[in-house]
Amino acid sequence: MCNRDNDYNIIVEKNVMVPMRDGTKLATDIYRPAQGNKVVDNLFPTILGRTSYNKNWKSLWIDPVANYFTPKGYIVVLQDIRGRGESEGVGEYFHTVNINEGNDGFDTVEWIASQSWSNGKVGMTGSSHGGIVQTVASLTKPPHLTTIWVDVAPTNIFFHEAREGGCMSLWMFAALFLHAHDAPEIKSDLFAQQLIIDGWRDIKGLLNSMPFEKGSTPLKVVPNLEETLLNYYYRGKYDDFWGLEACNQEQYFYKSLDIPAVFSGGWYDPFASATVNQFVQMNKKNKTYQKLDMGPWNHSGRRTGETFAGDVDFGNDASYGVQGYGKQRLLWFDRWLKNMPNGVENEPPVKIFVMGGGNGNKNKNGKLNHGGKWRFEQEWPLSRTKYEKFYLNKSGLLSKYSPKEANSSISYEYDPNNPVPTISATSALSELSIPEKKSDLSVDGLKEFIKPIFYDGGAHQKEYIGNFGSKPPYRLLSDRNDILVFETETLAKDIEITGEIKVFLWVGSSAKDTDFTLKIIDVYPANEDYIAGYHLAIADSVLRMRFRNGFEKEEMMSDSEIYKIQIKLPPISNVFKINHRIRIDISSSNFPRFDFNPNTGEPLGKHTYLLTAYNTLYLNRKHASYIELPVIP
Repeated sequence: MCNRDNDYNIIVEKNVMVPMRDGTKLATDIYRPAQGNKVVDNLFPTILGRTSYNKNWKSLWIDPVANYFTPKGYIVVLQDIRGRGESEGVGEYFHTVNINEGNDGFDTVEWIASQSWSNGKVGMTGSSHGGIVQTVASLTKPPHLTTIWVDVAPTNIFFHEAREGGCMSLWMFAALFLHAHDAPEIKSDLFAQQLIIDGWRDIKGLLNSMPFEKGSTPLKVVPNLEETLLNYYYRGKYDDFWGLEACNQEQYFYKSLDIPAVFSGGWYDPFASATVNQFVQMNKKNKTYQKLDMGPWNHSGRRTGETFAGDVDFGNDASYGVQGYGKQRLLWFDRWLKNMPNGVENEPPVKIFVMGGGNGNKNKNGKLNHGGKWRFEQEWPLSRTKYEKFYLNKSGLLSKYSPKEANSSISYEYDPNNPVPTISATSALSELSIPEKKSDLSVDGLKEFIKPIFYDGGAHQKEYIGNFGSKPPYRLLSDRNDILVFETETLAKDIEITGEIKVFLWVGSSAKDTDFTLKIIDVYPANEDYIAGYHLAIADSVLRMRFRNGFEKEEMMSDSEIYKIQIKLPPISNVFKINHRIRIDISSSNFPRFDFNPNTGEPLGKHTYLLTAYNTLYLNRKHASYIELPVIP
């Protein structure tokens, strides 16, 4: 494993069983710098990655972390967390809700610092769950944890991952299959393994068979993961379970270590809100240098080197991959783990990719040329932001002028038997498209067959063949009768929107409970490649009405009342170009991005029938619905 650009070879010690405070031993691989076939007997700093995805995942851990940093003079420690891979604690793994992760992180960091090869400085890195474990470890304050780089990670499982706006984010259902197929609980049970694989291949059929019940899905063969599914699905109220430190680190941020940290993510990542908020809170609390780094990517784009998210391309500057991401992290760890004066802390603390500015044609790969560029900022949110209200008018116009009518509203029919199909989203609900017989069922062996069932990122909001829920004649979503469309006049100049978007609506319904969904869309004018223009979804969200006054209690609706609601969209940074339009779409479903509301008011996940709702949006002097946009002058 020698690279002529590096100083060291690598010698790895596999499956060292590191004891935790309760006696459970966690399987740990130690990658050490070597010269020839002999380890270098120096003291080195350590980069630690703790993972639920298997420490042997080549493209996630070995190549970008172990094989990248060890030759550059770091010891890399990769560990299967409790109940995963070769670690002990089988049956104690509950996806991202694991009560021992903080203490296990503390014990691992301090075990590393006690080893004869350690210089006492430990940095952590990792994405998604590999980011969660860093945050929870920081809450326990291990003395030798020196810096962290948290990438695309939630900090509140209720709001960011499982129950967005009160609905279940169904990509978590598919994610559980990724964790179940190689679960230690079924390591020797070929029948159970095949049941998981077959269920993952039929994820669309399982979605169509909702509601989920205990024992009704293939996840039943891994009881702890079926329990996780049912918690995600049934627990709509924010209760003591969701308040656990393992679920919600945000309320415990005050306990975090004051150490240099990077929080990185993407505008098309499902955890964009979490990434930005964690930076804001840590930057406010800590004296050490904190950094926010937001690209245009989906959940994996920074690591893969892709320049696109879904059907939308942002140009060559958006490509990082192993080498680009590796160079960024190397500078960071060199500064804080080796005390190299490379000046990383002299950069402005906020780095964002401002999407947009492309010509709107197809590029050579057949994707929309949306473009964009990197920019440094001094703070988040940007201090020069001008918050502007755009009102919804019955004519469909989105304007700065509030409606004048005394009585104005628009009603539509929401039928849960015919929900609005998800065309694209900031989450990858994936299916497995593999041959029936496949010998290599590891993540590396399966990854080429894991395919999203809708665009993982941005896309033209038009139904298409092969998209889950789309039907002939494959219309524009804006042509559906159950979607209300509001857009500005053609823009006379470029408008940059950077920040969090808030929407305030006055609504009513014939149902006891229903949903209101919202999208913000960049509407391209027609060109030779897109003769009907291109309706690019930038961000979306939802609110389940029983939670309109908070998630700690459920309140049903009355068909005689009008309710004011607020929906927050995740933060974005996008330039809406001259001749484009800014559009918002309002409806009551976005399936299978979110589970659909049956409109019956029955307990969540336990409905016995479906009911059509007649939903109303009010647009008048007394009930003026509007969107608040963070415009950058």
